[in-house]
Amino acid sequence: MAKTANVLARVEPDVKEEAESILNELGVPASVVINMLYKQIIMTKGIPFSLTLHKAPVALDEMTKEGFDAMMGKGLEQAKANEGRSAEDVLADVRSSIKKWTR
Repeated sequence: MAKTANVLARVEPDVKEEAESILNELGVPASVVINMLYKQIIMTKGIPFSLTLHKAPVALDEMTKEGFDAMMGKGLEQAKANEGRSAEDVLADVRSSIKKWTR
């Protein structure tokens, strides 16, 4: 058996509980997932998933008339092409995001 080393990490209790609950359902110990993550870091020479900052929306009072017209035109074209989303779907996403950010 290969030698092992300990990793000590501080994690928010509710995040740990929820993640471990999912891992238990999958039948995968947290130590295996951490080992997999470390191996992916080694293989990719970086974090194996995207880390991005969300672009802050432009405040309407900072937007030019041309920018506003372009944004509204794009929305109109999406609506005409039936590419819109229902208000219920959008609100569900907003509620989900709020829950994630307020944990």
